[in-house]
Amino acid sequence: MTSQFSVLLRQLRRQTTLTQEELAERSGLSVRTVRRLETGERTNPQLDTVRLLADALRLEPDERAKLLAVADGQAVPDPHGAAGAVNGFRPESAFERRLAEATDDLAHAVGAGLGREEELRRIQDPFPLPVRWQVAPDDVMDHWENIRRVSPGESAKPLELAGRLPEIADVYRRIPSGRLVVLGRAGSGKSVLAARLVLDLLATRDRGAAVPVVFSLGSWNPTTTEFRDWLAGQLTRDHPGLAAPGRDGSNLATALVEAGRILPVLDGFDELAAGLHRAALDALNATTLPLLLTSRPGEYAAVAGTDALTAAAAVRLIDLTVADLDDYLPRTTRKNGGATAWDSVLDELRDHPERPASVNLRAVLTTPLMVGLARAVYSDPAGRDPSVLLDTERFGSQYELEDHLLSNFIPTVYRDKHPRWDSERARSWLGYLAQHLDRLGTHDLAWWQLGSAMRRRSRMLIVGLVAGLAVGVLTGSLITPVNTLAGEGALVGLTAMLGNWLGFGLATGLAHGAGITLGGGAFEPSHVRLRTRGGARQLRARFGPRLLVGLAGGVGLGLVLGLAGAAGLDPMGLVGFGFLGGLATGAGLGMLTGLGWGLMAGLEAPVDIRSAVGPADLLRTNRATVVVEFLGWGLVLGLAHLLVITLVLGNVHPAAVPLDLVLGPVIGLAIGTSLTAWGQWLVFARVWLPLTGRLPWSVAAFLDDACHRGVLRQVGAVYQFRHARLQAHLADVG
Repeated sequence: MTSQFSVLLRQLRRQTTLTQEELAERSGLSVRTVRRLETGERTNPQLDTVRLLADALRLEPDERAKLLAVADGQAVPDPHGAAGAVNGFRPESAFERRLAEATDDLAHAVGAGLGREEELRRIQDPFPLPVRWQVAPDDVMDHWENIRRVSPGESAKPLELAGRLPEIADVYRRIPSGRLVVLGRAGSGKSVLAARLVLDLLATRDRGAAVPVVFSLGSWNPTTTEFRDWLAGQLTRDHPGLAAPGRDGSNLATALVEAGRILPVLDGFDELAAGLHRAALDALNATTLPLLLTSRPGEYAAVAGTDALTAAAAVRLIDLTVADLDDYLPRTTRKNGGATAWDSVLDELRDHPERPASVNLRAVLTTPLMVGLARAVYSDPAGRDPSVLLDTERFGSQYELEDHLLSNFIPTVYRDKHPRWDSERARSWLGYLAQHLDRLGTHDLAWWQLGSAMRRRSRMLIVGLVAGLAVGVLTGSLITPVNTLAGEGALVGLTAMLGNWLGFGLATGLAHGAGITLGGGAFEPSHVRLRTRGGARQLRARFGPRLLVGLAGGVGLGLVLGLAGAAGLDPMGLVGFGFLGGLATGAGLGMLTGLGWGLMAGLEAPVDIRSAVGPADLLRTNRATVVVEFLGWGLVLGLAHLLVITLVLGNVHPAAVPLDLVLGPVIGLAIGTSLTAWGQWLVFARVWLPLTGRLPWSVAAFLDDACHRGVLRQVGAVYQFRHARLQAHLADVG
């Protein structure tokens, strides 16, 4: 198929009116390489080379997919726009058809998620605040010739890019490079604008076209993760169905990114960790992918002054005016005799702008964030009189006013005296969550990371304590009645309880530590559901690590069994086994556990791509998977133990059968709590953190309720505080 690739490459280059020399310069390849590819002298184009050519040619998603498919040796797509074709391109292979379907499913999920989030944040109630912008200064932009993609030697005039929120999609489409930087200070509406761009582009998107997706940039470390790899990772986190196998060992998320079917909307360049901004901008400049990037002006200007984002235009959001407030705030509260609570405040701002109170309040109410907080605190029918905001004795500066609004936001939204949590406790719990995020250095509140900011030794101790206690208490409660009826007293049951608490506590603690080490510090949630066939790829990838984790836990259990056997006890019914026998038994059970858990990977399949997965959805999926896998495997362990005892002793105690059938699944579940993201959630978020007063007992319900109150927002599979300013404030006072 190399000749077809050569013909197609030459055809696409000529469509863009580029010479071979110009294509080589744009792509970073040599002229000789481009010439050999077009003449067919080079017969094995590498994927990276084809990707560079596609970037340099600025191909549409379907053309890009076509070039990659032909380079991979597939049939040339139909150029005549046959029935079912998209933009004149019919995917010839089953994989290309699957990729097009995945693109459309992703578009549906993204639109549904952002639409729900816009409703929760009341963006359209009663109407969006007038976010406006103007062209940014030239010193933070690339040359207009690069932005407008003109040929060398030609000049280009600036584009007219000023606009307001409903026009963002039209403004973006005016930019030939498809690259735009949106600058604005904290709370100025950058995230709202990014979401509106995505929704407006999706509303007019053609089937199979690129899908705009919002990515929170703060979680990216460009020094350790390539940009495209990070995009694919974020996609699989928020849309687990894209973890399905793709081609050449990759997944669908990677295939979508490589084919140019994702339009990254990168929110929060300023939220990158200190020292990473230069590396991030260099990484973005290494690709010509269309994108939108939001940032506060200072962080972007600090690196763009020497080298701005290549081919990117830039706009800067402008402040709200008193006229904007006059149009908006009165319509957010009820009228009383034809007047509203905001009238006297707005009259003062409009009629006496020179007074200190007006100066301070006008400076505060210039961003949608602060106007939204003021609305929440003072526009509610049960709210207070907003004229207090003009009291210069209480608020001598704009910073004191901002702190006042931030401090009163939580008490206001929790004023309904919820029976499960009041405002004081809610503020304490939210403060802990904000501090937890600060310790992790992120804005993404992931349920599977609760507790992960603790030291590894502490986490191992707590997991071992909780999981071992569950097994020990159940063991004692089952054995004690049996031995009492047999006239042996309760001491045997107590000994079994303490021994199993210690043994399984050590085993699960060590397994948890091994899992942390192999997983890079945190357990990631499973993005799969159980199925009966087709899991060979997952089996190859996960079998080895799971086997090692099971063996590590088994060694810990074996040490306790061996010491107990050496002391003359009979742990787990292994009479006379001694130290080596106990050690071998524990290691064998651990190996068996790891083997079973590893084999279960073959039954795991990615969830449906079309589902818009939120934190609660992902939690439910993981809970079901873990419970089914580990309860089932625990039953197998119980039967295996029963078989060993029968073979070794030649007989079996009548009570052993029900004991093993009950204890086995519980032990399996205890093992699952030490090895999975849901298990970590169960131990820390449902037991330890509520027990120590840092979170409520119903954490999931609390987080969901906080979203409905406007304190948190859902971003894919994680939560975020509605704004970084609120997170910082709660972390300081929490």
